[in-house]
Amino acid sequence: MFSPMKIEVEKETDGRWIAEIPELPGVMAYGDSKKEAVAKTEALALRIIAERIDHGESIPELGKMFSVEAA
Repeated sequence: MFSPMKIEVEKETDGRWIAEIPELPGVMAYGDSKKEAVAKTEALALRIIAERIDHGESIPELGKMFSVEAA
């Protein structure tokens, strides 16, 4: 199986929560709760990964997730 991407979560001084995935630059989101910030960050990460795949970019983080059988 592949290694999970680590989500870092922190509570801001204004009470909001921020979550980010350091392995995917720019993938971070705020939420009113920790759960909401994590959910928004996971959704954004999936959109970013899908967009990269659509554009033919290599996603090293997914290297162990899929395998293609020889025809």
